Amino acid sequence: MGRVASELPRDIGAFIKDLRSKAGVSLRQLADQAGVSNPYLSQIERGLRKPSAEVLQQIASALRVSTPMMYLRAGLLDAKDGPGVIAAITADADLTMAQKQSLVQIYETFRRENARGARDEPATEPAGDGDTEDAGDESAPAKKESA
Repeated sequence: MGRVASELPRDIGAFIKDLRSKAGVSLRQLADQAGVSNPYLSQIERGLRKPSAEVLQQIASALRVSTPMMYLRAGLLDAKDGPGVIAAITADADLTMAQKQSLVQIYETFRRENARGARDEPATEPAGDGDTEDAGDESAPAKKESA
């Protein structure tokens, strides 16, 4: 059975359908709980539509599974995109599902912003960035003491 576990459905629709079936929830019930239309959810499950990250989050919440797991299965997150952080957030039993989702969203937003910034700006900053600002702040009080 190890082979079956490694060959879980790659298609997000099949994954959602499998989770829904195991939870004993009808298509209509899941659609209502996730706030999406019944036909749209049916199309997702059949692989005809690719859901947005927001819809995946709503479905994950309705099925009570982690949003990061849903994102990974949908291909929105790569395993190389900080799996340690996401895994740590998801595994933390002291956090609620809403808190886990919020943390992952914030983390992903920071990563996207940093990736955008890295593409937009050339790496010309000196290694000790921020040191010049601190030096400027320290010089002001020194002038007051000497006066």
